[in-house]
Amino acid sequence: MSKTYKATAYLRLSYTGDHSAESDSVANQRRLIADFVAQRPEIQLVTERVDDGYSGILFDRPAFQEMMADIKNGAVNCVIVKDLSRLGREHIETSRYLRQIFPAFGVRFIAVTDHIDTEDEHTGDDLVLSVKSIINDAYCRDISIKTRTALEAKRRKGDYVGACPVYGYRRDEKNKNHLVPDEYAARVVQDIFRRRIDGASAKRIADELNRLGIPSPLAYKISRGLPHPKKGYADSQKAKWSAHAVLRILQDETYTGVLLQGKQSTHNHKIKDVVRKPADEWIRTENAHVPIIRRQDYELVQKIMGLD
Repeated sequence: MSKTYKATAYLRLSYTGDHSAESDSVANQRRLIADFVAQRPEIQLVTERVDDGYSGILFDRPAFQEMMADIKNGAVNCVIVKDLSRLGREHIETSRYLRQIFPAFGVRFIAVTDHIDTEDEHTGDDLVLSVKSIINDAYCRDISIKTRTALEAKRRKGDYVGACPVYGYRRDEKNKNHLVPDEYAARVVQDIFRRRIDGASAKRIADELNRLGIPSPLAYKISRGLPHPKKGYADSQKAKWSAHAVLRILQDETYTGVLLQGKQSTHNHKIKDVVRKPADEWIRTENAHVPIIRRQDYELVQKIMGLD
């Protein structure tokens, strides 16, 4: 009696590079795997795990971890992907899963378009897997270098390349690499500077904004559907203004029309820990956008805070 397999279809799509390729779309991956399984009665597709918007370099993807939990508890014993790069693009870690982890749990691995099946000694041998894994790793490194170079060039041109515009600004609808004042938030920023010049402390300003029912920066961005950082001025949509949030605004030179970019970096495409760069390495562009705060008012506030 032939062995039967309970399989999971693992689908992955990155933010960049292959995101625009229709051949790698989640729908296409799903369809291709379904057609493959339909011709193999020994395989039953029991789960589907999807990491949409995750790089193949790291393996802490949520759906990937769910798939590994399924494997460890015996729910599945076969993993099917469109191609090897969907599993991962980092050579060493991908090889570890293929040569050690999957075999240890008796898992059959199939990469449909690469014609890899670890049950077949001719397509699942170490040499074939190693070569394809190294190619995927090199591809990811090449994409990373090209992306970094392109972003650096844009920064030096004075184009805004950040994901979340600072509170008080939004992306120009006609040019996504240019900032324009957000009328409502800009007035709040101007009011914060005026109150500080008039002698109010950051805490007093925050208390007054809360009393007036002015949404905190994060709450405002969420309510408007604007891009916002996971960790911003506030911890949640309901969080109120704080002295810290006010101080961050008062110290931000962006409001004078200056664009400061390239403050942070990562070691390389495999190590994603953020490293803060020294100020003399930041890319500074004067008059990059319409100022919300006059330069003399900004400088006055810095002097006032320096005396506190």
